[in-house]
Amino acid sequence: MINRVLIRLKVIQVIYAYYQNGGKNLEAAEKELFYSLSKAYDLYKYLLALMIEVTQFADRRIDNRRHKLRPTYEDLNPNTRFIDNAFIAQLAANKQLEDFCNNQKRSWEDHSEFVKRLFEKIEASEAYQEYMAKESLTYEDDRELWRKLYRSFIATNEELDEILEEQSLYWNDDKTIIDTFVLKTIKRFEPDNGTEQDLLPEYRDDEDKEFARKLFRQTITNAEAYRNLMSGNTKNWDLERLAFMDILIMQVALAEILSFPTIPVSVSLNEYVEIAKVYSTPKSGSFINGMLDTIVNQLKKENKLSKA
Repeated sequence: MINRVLIRLKVIQVIYAYYQNGGKNLEAAEKELFYSLSKAYDLYKYLLALMIEVTQFADRRIDNRRHKLRPTYEDLNPNTRFIDNAFIAQLAANKQLEDFCNNQKRSWEDHSEFVKRLFEKIEASEAYQEYMAKESLTYEDDRELWRKLYRSFIATNEELDEILEEQSLYWNDDKTIIDTFVLKTIKRFEPDNGTEQDLLPEYRDDEDKEFARKLFRQTITNAEAYRNLMSGNTKNWDLERLAFMDILIMQVALAEILSFPTIPVSVSLNEYVEIAKVYSTPKSGSFINGMLDTIVNQLKKENKLSKA
């Protein structure tokens, strides 16, 4: 699940903190990197659990209405399609997710007012109304409902973003990427898999985990060489006058370009230019693209870089 887009971002964040703290403890910083990545995986499972909590809230509300002093006909004979959703039932019984929830101190029950407001928005939506009015439902209908609801009400939810930021500083920049993994998981669920349905693994394979470790270490251990390359190509600019984040992004980019022969240069350039657009100054993307392109061309001329 933890892909290289997220790994690159986490490496930059941890190395930034490493330098801000004096750059003295490489081992501790590396541990922090992998802890940060593990917290991203926790967020993935926590967001899956949110769909279950919304459904359970709807179930409790139906039960409360049935037991009020003077229940109406609708209270006693509610439409239970939403709470009987087969996809959510399978997700709630998933062993991997159940283990996670049982071993977590945080719970969506601690945010009952948010869950209530979220359900009310869902209940008022066209997707919900159409689903509840269908003559018959399939498992695919149940799964597709939650794919739509997640995209509309969870993936883009400022209140949720604030709650997550309060719970963990590690989640500040993770949610947009994690949302794509949750949606992918919804799509992957199949009824025949039952409680054994696989969630996405923390890492796709050992290679991605090693990519994180090597990128982190190469960026720091070869920092002087990478900054010398930058200094030699800044033309009229003093390296010290450049934004520190720009320098750091280029430093990590050069570590990747020079340390991973199977990753095309164009892929690395595109990834770090996009990071710069979001995490540095408005002009950083084009500046970093031009600088790295110049350095790459120089290295190729000097036969120090042979890959495309």
